[in-house]
Amino acid sequence: MSLPPLVEPAAELSVDEVRRYSRHLIIPDVGMDGQKRLKNAKVLCVGAGGLGSPALMYLAAAGVGTLGIVEFDTVDESNLQRQIIHGQSDVGRSKAESARDSVKEINPYVNVILHEQRLDVDNVKEIFAQYDLIVDGTDNFATRYLVNDAAVLLGKPYVWGSIYRFDGQASVFWAEHGPCYRCLYPEAPPPGMVPSCAEGGVLGVLCASIGSIQVTEAIKLLAGVGEPLVGRLMIYDALEMQYRQVKVRKDPNCALCGENPTVTDLIDYEAFCGVVSEEAQLAAAGNTITPKQLKEWQDTGEDIFLIDVREPGEYEIVNIPGATLIPKNEFLLGNALEKMPQDKKIVLHCKTGVRSAEVLAVLHSAGFADAVHVGGGVIGWVNQIEPEKPVY
Repeated sequence: MSLPPLVEPAAELSVDEVRRYSRHLIIPDVGMDGQKRLKNAKVLCVGAGGLGSPALMYLAAAGVGTLGIVEFDTVDESNLQRQIIHGQSDVGRSKAESARDSVKEINPYVNVILHEQRLDVDNVKEIFAQYDLIVDGTDNFATRYLVNDAAVLLGKPYVWGSIYRFDGQASVFWAEHGPCYRCLYPEAPPPGMVPSCAEGGVLGVLCASIGSIQVTEAIKLLAGVGEPLVGRLMIYDALEMQYRQVKVRKDPNCALCGENPTVTDLIDYEAFCGVVSEEAQLAAAGNTITPKQLKEWQDTGEDIFLIDVREPGEYEIVNIPGATLIPKNEFLLGNALEKMPQDKKIVLHCKTGVRSAEVLAVLHSAGFADAVHVGGGVIGWVNQIEPEKPVY
């Protein structure tokens, strides 16, 4: 469906701006009026990572007058494979400051506002209220639901994107004109069921594919051209080079934007998404060892069976000596239980301790009551025991 422009046009474009945006100005559907609307627009990007990088760069190049950046993290070397707004010299810097410098280099006419803080229930409404449109580049479910709920409660449209390995999705959620994110995903998946990009990886260029769709939708909404992805989910398969669309209808029973909403204000999103399940927390309580304790057990010849529950690709990058690779999913499906020894103490580990805690709960329920896991996972091991090894 076509929608009216989201913002009013600015009073004028300078001579320099006319030269800069000339290729936009000669497009009949954009023209002077559309470019003035972009100049007058205020867009907030949540995250300056994989999706935020191309989004910020192309929004800046397009002439969006004010860009806000919500980002609290620092640049890590592992980011550079996909987060193209940052460079080698930015490693260790604030992502927000690095992104701002890149944006200003692309277009000095853009006003950049930094929000160097973690988005949460205490600040999200105040931050969102300053902008016309939100571009969601987050990579975790708790923040996605937070962004959605705040946008609905404030009446703001937002452009959503998601990436994983070779697959991407994008849509526009605007409860006044169509569904919200909760209409598509009423509940978050169980903890550990959907791997993050840090666990499963992502093809770097996929970020550009989905990020460019997000910017295209943002421009259409701001200028009031074309038909935005409201009520439609765009799905991209990079391996098959195939795009397809799925219609998403507004759910009359949606807890947030339905006819009788039960969510009328922001909630505890960490609890809602169950970052670590209650079962995993209970299993880990009193059954967590440190990397140093694991090393002592290995050095003293303790009879243990050390299991790495990560994915094969992660194991190839870095692993703890003596560990046997059995991915988490094999435990969830029950296939790994028959491989468990009865005469050895089982010790689990993953990257940081979240997945191993989930597997620990599975083992405890299967009768392996003395199984433990390594808090901090392989990252903790590298930091404390083998700092010369790479981390990812």
